[in-house]
Amino acid sequence: MLMRTDPFRDVDRIAQQLLGTNARPSAMPMDAWRDGDRFVVEFDLPGVDPGSVDLDVERNVLTVTAQRPPVDDRSSFLAAERPRGVFSRQLVLGDNLDLDRIEATYRDGVLRLVIPVAEKAKPRKITISHGDGVDHAIGGNGAADRRTVEAAGTRN
Repeated sequence: MLMRTDPFRDVDRIAQQLLGTNARPSAMPMDAWRDGDRFVVEFDLPGVDPGSVDLDVERNVLTVTAQRPPVDDRSSFLAAERPRGVFSRQLVLGDNLDLDRIEATYRDGVLRLVIPVAEKAKPRKITISHGDGVDHAIGGNGAADRRTVEAAGTRN
C-alpha cells in the first residue's frame, strides 16, 4: 500500500490539536447563565476523573483545570477526536459576584458551578434626608416605603 505524506495536512492537524476547532475545541465547552440572584456555569468534562478537576480563584479570575488520561501508547488509534491530557479554562468574573461562596458539583461528566451575586450588588433602597427632619424613601412598594420612613423617623 502506497501512502503519500502531505506536509500541509500535517501542519493543519497539529494546529487543530493545539488550537481546537468548532467541532472539537481544545478547551472544555461551557454554558453560563443567570438564574435570579446567582450565576450558573457548566463545563462538559466527559470521561474526566473528578479527582483530577481543580478549581482556583485568584482575585476575580476562576481557573478550571482537568485531565483526561491518555490511552495506552501501544494502542493504534482508528479515530482520535476527544482531547486527552491536561486542559484548562479561565473565566474573568465581575466584582458583583461572591467568589467566597462558590458551590461546585460534578455529576454525569458535567462540572456545575453556582456563584451567588454579592450582597453589595443587589438592589436596595436608599433614603433621602430632607430639611424637615423626616427621611423619605424613593421607589419600591408602599409597605416597604412606610417601614423605611418609620425606621428613619425613629433615628431623630
